[in-house]
Amino acid sequence: MSTPQQTWLTQEAYDRLQAELDHLSGPGRTEIAAKIEAAREEGDLKENGGYHAAREEQGKMDARRRQLVQLMRDAISGPPPAASGAIDQGVLVSVDYGDGDVERFLFGSRENANRDGGKIALGDDVLDVYSPESPIGQALAGHQAGDVVTFGPRSIKVTVVAVEPFPA
Repeated sequence: MSTPQQTWLTQEAYDRLQAELDHLSGPGRTEIAAKIEAAREEGDLKENGGYHAAREEQGKMDARRRQLVQLMRDAISGPPPAASGAIDQGVLVSVDYGDGDVERFLFGSRENANRDGGKIALGDDVLDVYSPESPIGQALAGHQAGDVVTFGPRSIKVTVVAVEPFPA
């Protein structure tokens, strides 16, 4: 029997997701139930666009709530695990794509990123977040600075320049 994959979240991301879950489980459910009831009172449900839209919204909310419940159940929040030098969730990774173009990003759940742009602020920098499930994430996991890693259908080669702890 396998254990679920634990997901590391910054404390900020954990708090934001917990607030979203609390809303979806409480006031959000009440609001959508009221919308459905109001639309139901309008009459014939077969041709009631408002009713169908509210039910669809309810389905999306319920799916997001289930996703958050599972994520939060398996989440580790706060400071990242102690840095071992290997790429794991909660570290900042710098890679060179071979042309001197070095990219720095957070290796961790996409839920750490803000909802608008898929990025995370770190001081004056704004970094991308690459998940362990992404193609580059799967290839980089466990590697260390100096390793050359190939990933993707086009066999893109990157050199790991640095692996450093995320400052919590």
